[in-house]
Amino acid sequence: PRSCAMLQATVKLCCGIAHDNLRRLPGLKITAVLAIQKDVRGPVVRGSHHLPSKIPHCVQRLKGKETATCPEPAGDISPSRFSSVDFSYVTQGERALQRALSILQQHTSWQAETMLDAGATVSSAAVPGLGKLFRAEVVLAVPVARLHRELFERIEHMPQWNPTLSRVKVLQRVGTDTLVTHEVTAPSPGNLVGQRDFVSVRHCGRRDTAVYLVGTATHVEPLPSQEGCIRAESRLSCIVLQPLAGDPGRTHFTWLLSIDLKASATGWIPASVINRVLPQSQAEFIKHLRRHLSATTSP
Repeated sequence: PRSCAMLQATVKLCCGIAHDNLRRLPGLKITAVLAIQKDVRGPVVRGSHHLPSKIPHCVQRLKGKETATCPEPAGDISPSRFSSVDFSYVTQGERALQRALSILQQHTSWQAETMLDAGATVSSAAVPGLGKLFRAEVVLAVPVARLHRELFERIEHMPQWNPTLSRVKVLQRVGTDTLVTHEVTAPSPGNLVGQRDFVSVRHCGRRDTAVYLVGTATHVEPLPSQEGCIRAESRLSCIVLQPLAGDPGRTHFTWLLSIDLKASATGWIPASVINRVLPQSQAEFIKHLRRHLSATTSP
């Protein structure tokens, strides 16, 4: 206990001394510092096979000892300096990831919602702080790397194959694994909910062989124009991409989703409507994703 306390104090002192230098570090090293701090305190979620090893995950990546990582996106990805705001986006992403891991590892009371087809289902559970959380599951006939590319690296291209979105814009890239995005849903005649937009942090993490793509609402300055939309909030979104056992060319796709759609122009949306719309939106997304994957070939 005494040596642990001394280690904690040393890390805090080093982080304090190096604060100005940390702001200049690449995004992966910022994430590595967060990982070191978490390992000193102890794992957030105990008793799980998804816990990081004794060498923090992000430090392994910096040392080049992890063979499968979230690949670096193409093009210019970062400013040369990282502000406290940049640091906060990484922190938000890591916190969302830890929350998703906790739910995946501890929550078992899922209730069936909708059968999409013979191989895809949607279920739900009541989660403290999130309300009703929906979980969609399906097996897709493409490898994890392909899905990571489509759902994270090429996120701005999503409206080209998903007609429920009119625009996705990356407002900021922090390092290789954290994005700030603005998404706008497409107008739809007869839509009970109406057009919404979202400002979110999106973060890529890895535990063992799985890739986690998490998202949560955030604030940016200046805020993007709402253009007549109602600004909704993603409480938590987490897509888990896990290679299928014995067949790495296929992926087990799991999607946790909790959204606050906010009030419409005519008042609050009944819970019964929200509870029907969200699983339907997951089903639609998977349908369009499958169609896109089958129509295109991996470069």
